[in-house]
Amino acid sequence: MNLPTLLTWFRCIAVLAVAVTLAWPFGPHRGLALTLFVLAAATDWLDGYLARTLNQTTAFGRMLDSIADKMLVSVTLLMLCAEGSIHGVHALAAALILTRETAIAGLREHLASKEVVVPASMLAKWKTTVQLVALAVLIAAPLVPFPVIANWAGLAILWVATVMTVVSGAQYVWGTRHNWGSHEA
Repeated sequence: MNLPTLLTWFRCIAVLAVAVTLAWPFGPHRGLALTLFVLAAATDWLDGYLARTLNQTTAFGRMLDSIADKMLVSVTLLMLCAEGSIHGVHALAAALILTRETAIAGLREHLASKEVVVPASMLAKWKTTVQLVALAVLIAAPLVPFPVIANWAGLAILWVATVMTVVSGAQYVWGTRHNWGSHEA
């Protein structure tokens, strides 16, 4: 257990805290949800930076980092849909993101069984960043002076993230198409 892995574990635990603070029935805890989300999102960059800088990259750390990213985005998307920040047709953006994340995780697992490693593309890294920014804006929207405008800005960023998510997913699918089938005779 090293510092980068501990930060990744923090992100996994913070996901649950973000969910609870967004769903808390006894009063608004939006500021706490935002703080926890931003701290968790910051560990997405920090744990990778520290792992590379301290030469502490591990297969377990890479796997846990990917799970933590998907948990943070997916659970927050679901909570924001449930409480209404993401509503109507905008829930389609959440559905597209969740579908891509699940499909690519399954594709990676299938390819790993064939000992094919699919590294994250630069677009995939940027889409995660844009997803996190969109979610932070949506969490923060009720806390700012013009919440409706902030919410619409968050939704617009979410759609940009959705396009990036779908395109990066298509890149993974296209780039790995030759490795899907069986290599058995």
